[in-house]
Amino acid sequence: MKSSPSLKKEFIFGSFVYSYYLVKQDRKTLSLTVTPELEIYVKCPHKIDAERINVFLKRKWFWLEKQLLFFSKYKRKKYKREYISGESFHYLGRQYKLVVKKSSEDKVSLFRGILLVYTTKKETNNVYTKKIISNWYNEKVDQIFIERFEKVKSNFNYKDMPSLGYREMKLRWGSFMNKNKVLLNPKLIYMSKNCIDYVITHEMCHVKYKNHDKKFFSFLAEKYPDWEKTKEKLEIMGSLI
Repeated sequence: MKSSPSLKKEFIFGSFVYSYYLVKQDRKTLSLTVTPELEIYVKCPHKIDAERINVFLKRKWFWLEKQLLFFSKYKRKKYKREYISGESFHYLGRQYKLVVKKSSEDKVSLFRGILLVYTTKKETNNVYTKKIISNWYNEKVDQIFIERFEKVKSNFNYKDMPSLGYREMKLRWGSFMNKNKVLLNPKLIYMSKNCIDYVITHEMCHVKYKNHDKKFFSFLAEKYPDWEKTKEKLEIMGSLI
């Protein structure tokens, strides 16, 4: 979806003042997003007047306050990972405790809630440990995403199936490109398989319906019943990782 550069705007409602980023796109509807970093994004059509945006934000004010409160309450201080034993990592919806051990070979294994990293370097060489873990995650991204993509696309009977790719995205878990390609955020590897399936299904529905209109959501509900619950789970987990 083609977007214009985001613009910093202000929304005033009573005694409340909010700063938000306005992103104009090739779309027909408006959407409101609050990130775990408490940043507010409004996505809207290219040709839209300021009053329509203001009315939309007033209508969404209660939800906006609720989201800001939620993220303020559960927002954790960011810290720089040290890649040492004791830190926690997520994989396919589960949390694992990192344990680093000296070994004659480099490898990673999962065992009863433990992310066990064997390293040929010192256990305190966190730069090398990070490299081992990053390579392991990358391998899992390829393996799991292809596996889930093959499963999900079997639910569709498109003549020309889209291809699969990965891209780091700040605000999105997935995207459908005009060149018939589904892009997934590599961070989805932290989420459960049903969350991954939901994102793939969502993007696959865009092959038939480009916009988020009633036909799109009806088609999504057909292909992924109770998608709202999975989406909510994805957003909550994503805010805490």
